[in-house]
Amino acid sequence: MKKIEAIVRQEKYIDLQEALNEIDVHGITVYQVMGCGHQKGYTNIVRGNKVEINMLPKVKFEIVVSTEEWVKKTVDVIQKVAYTGNVGDGKIFIYDLDDVIRIRTGEHGIDAI
Repeated sequence: MKKIEAIVRQEKYIDLQEALNEIDVHGITVYQVMGCGHQKGYTNIVRGNKVEINMLPKVKFEIVVSTEEWVKKTVDVIQKVAYTGNVGDGKIFIYDLDDVIRIRTGEHGIDAI
């Protein structure tokens, strides 16, 4: 089992959610997050003062999949939909999961997904 975390631009949220639904990826958790990387932020004028905004709004998707095949399908969709070619498109992280437990039934592993 693998956990995929994808941090993408806010404007890609709806497109990515729809694309994941189309390939039958369910069990998605989404967060609004702030972060910075190579994009570095931007400068804004607030009450006449120049302010550096380093942390930019992003959307974080967390998805748990059962097999390497699902990892590849899911990551391919995320890369295709989130891509703009510009700095700040985001990152994808993939982790191994030891176990998953469904609280309601006590099921473990793939049965809990």
